[in-house]
Amino acid sequence: MKPKHLLITLLLVTLLAVALFLRYAVMEEVPSQCEPLNLFVGVDAAYDSLEEIKTIVDVVSPYTNLFIIGSSGITYNTTKLDEACQYVYDKGLSFILFTEHPFRTGWLQNATAKWGNKFLGFYIYDEIGGRQLDIYQWRPVWKADNYTHASEQFVSNITMYLNRVGRNHPETANLQRYTSDYALYWFDYKSGYDVVFAEFGWNYSRQLNVALCRGAATAQNKDWGVIMTWTYTQPPYLESGEELYNDMVTAYENGAKYIVIFDTNENYTHGILQEDHLNALKRFWQYAAENPRTNSTNTDRVAFVLPKDFAYGFRGPSDKIWGLWEATSLANELCITLNNHLDQYGVKLDVIYDEIENYTALPYSKIIFWNGTVLTP
Repeated sequence: MKPKHLLITLLLVTLLAVALFLRYAVMEEVPSQCEPLNLFVGVDAAYDSLEEIKTIVDVVSPYTNLFIIGSSGITYNTTKLDEACQYVYDKGLSFILFTEHPFRTGWLQNATAKWGNKFLGFYIYDEIGGRQLDIYQWRPVWKADNYTHASEQFVSNITMYLNRVGRNHPETANLQRYTSDYALYWFDYKSGYDVVFAEFGWNYSRQLNVALCRGAATAQNKDWGVIMTWTYTQPPYLESGEELYNDMVTAYENGAKYIVIFDTNENYTHGILQEDHLNALKRFWQYAAENPRTNSTNTDRVAFVLPKDFAYGFRGPSDKIWGLWEATSLANELCITLNNHLDQYGVKLDVIYDEIENYTALPYSKIIFWNGTVLTP
């Protein structure tokens, strides 16, 4: 490269770095509290600009401990991936990698040796339950004879897919498999996901999604979290900083182990976090540090038990069962009953399915079955 061209290139790179810095520079002082225990807080960057990723990592690393490299433009490019992982690791953050394909054995061996337990696992596909309900082109079940047949297909197909992508090498045996969803969390976990993030976005009920996701995780002995997704399909995409902060506190008070903000525009080219969002993230980090959660067994919680394999979305009368069957009178009854229980029990309510061998082993003070039966362990 000629000296003149090199100078111009360096100038452009410098200007880009300055622009990105200024975008995030107007911030309040970073809180000095220690890291909250048993909690991962961070950002899912679903764009492939390595410079922008480095900039946002620099900004949020003092008040987060997790970063999701959420773009295949980086995770499928070994050179960019190595650089991104090392940068995040050097900032002291744990990280998760988005993928829909298996990684090479050699890369996995080096990655687990180099980054150890900071490399948490793989974010593999997303919204599988929601896609099934809303009949997306890619979905696990196209037709079924009955609810049980649909459930068996869903679990079998996704289990096979996850085993191919996430645990096809000995090096990945201890790595977690993550996804996010807005429905059918129970069946995501049954399929082999270790952690599911309930999506907080649009106008969906936060507490209903917590009840469905947390209940599924509790009954199946898994972890769960929340990811803050879009409220709008155009800028600013995310809700306001104050609303974002309140949602993070809600997730935390409900016991979420992971709390993540989804960061990308509609074209997956740039981040969307603004000053008020970053300040909300910082405020929440301080809140969590000042309000540590106890290691309670949550025995004051109540479980509402749905019929086995009854995969209904509970979003309104237009929702279908498994995306394949129209809502029945039972679905309408369950909607009313579930809403009544949410009004009565609020943050204490979980939703599970009627396929548990030993209900008394679950950490609930009361278990209310869909047919009206009540069990008090």
